[in-house]
Amino acid sequence: MTPLEFDQHHLWHPYTNVAKPGPTFRVTEAEGAWLTLDDGARVIDAMSSWWCMLHGHRNPRITGAIHAQLDKLPHVMFGGLTHDPAIELGRKLLEMSPPSMQRIFYCDSGSVAVEVGMKMAVQYQYSVSQTQRSKFVTIRSGYHGDTWKAMSVCDPVTGMHHLFQGALSIQYFIDKPKIRIDEDWNPDEAENGLAALRETLEKHNDIAAFILEPVVQGTGGMYFYHPEFLNQARAICDEHGVLLIFDEIATGFGRTGQMFGTDHTNIEPDILCLGKALTGGHISFACTMTNDRVAEGIGHGEPGIFMHGPTFMGNPLACVAAKASLDILSEGGWVRQTQRIEAQMSEELAPAKSFKGVEDVRVLGGIAVIEMDHTVSADVAHGLAKENGVYLRPFAKNIYSMPPFICSEDEISQITAALLKLAKVL
Repeated sequence: MTPLEFDQHHLWHPYTNVAKPGPTFRVTEAEGAWLTLDDGARVIDAMSSWWCMLHGHRNPRITGAIHAQLDKLPHVMFGGLTHDPAIELGRKLLEMSPPSMQRIFYCDSGSVAVEVGMKMAVQYQYSVSQTQRSKFVTIRSGYHGDTWKAMSVCDPVTGMHHLFQGALSIQYFIDKPKIRIDEDWNPDEAENGLAALRETLEKHNDIAAFILEPVVQGTGGMYFYHPEFLNQARAICDEHGVLLIFDEIATGFGRTGQMFGTDHTNIEPDILCLGKALTGGHISFACTMTNDRVAEGIGHGEPGIFMHGPTFMGNPLACVAAKASLDILSEGGWVRQTQRIEAQMSEELAPAKSFKGVEDVRVLGGIAVIEMDHTVSADVAHGLAKENGVYLRPFAKNIYSMPPFICSEDEISQITAALLKLAKVL
């Protein structure tokens, strides 16, 4: 049995049918923006390996940090123990994140960061004698991960987890913000979507927090909405004693053209979930940050401790990788990179607006989307990867790319050419 045959018979890949696994490429090496396949073919990783590989594959500063740490302390439990990689990463996170975010809880993955954020919200409400507040409100077309509680705040109708509806906690859903990021803000709450949030919070006193992805919805549809919605949602949440959680797993670390999606607004959340690009994509890691009010509220209530503690929390290898990635971002090159990518992709994808079947073309920072009026096939796109020299993985109606920030102009042009080609054939 060849390696690929073994893979297809025994290894279960994300969102696949084991009886019909579809095209799969065996990657033997990766460097920069490029993947090398087992037959020697090279393709650009235009997905940044699901949006996390900001600085490209095998960035020497990140891999160097991991190598050096490996010989000293690969892992130690975080219960009652600590280490310099966790402390130094914490200092860097506080330096870069919204000022009110003062408490950091390290976790294993983005989905777990969301789980932790939701648990924080419920335990905070319990601690301040709002024990009835255990549910959440969110917006439709959102996506927050594949673990159990995170699934409950993904769209229950159009989302990937609708078949689990009967088993999941029932949450409150309102329509996604109606005004796009490039449109003029309409102050009428019925028109901008805030009336639904206000009505929901006035009607239900069992809501712990409002959770959503700021400015950009990711897997739920790649929708870019107006940041003023968030500014005013903050005030409405405050009026009703409801916390605000920003899921920045996808939007954090420069992807939207700002360091965080939060930076498109003039407010800050109570809880901030980070992951994906935290380590520059080199190793799984995430964190949930919160303010002193939430953290101390939990500490002063019963049982007096926060009830969560992953085995691999604060892993030293992940901490040094994340610190190296954040050091690179601190140097500021990402600003020029995302501005260049946004301008180039906007210009080169503009012709798609006139293509048959194209519903919308939108670009923000390092995100480009061609939205079709029909569902597209990821398998067909995979089949064209070698021919195009670009690996893309469309989903639902969206043909999109989130390229590594380090991509050259020629590499971006190769990506946009592949996007245009898929828009014609899918």
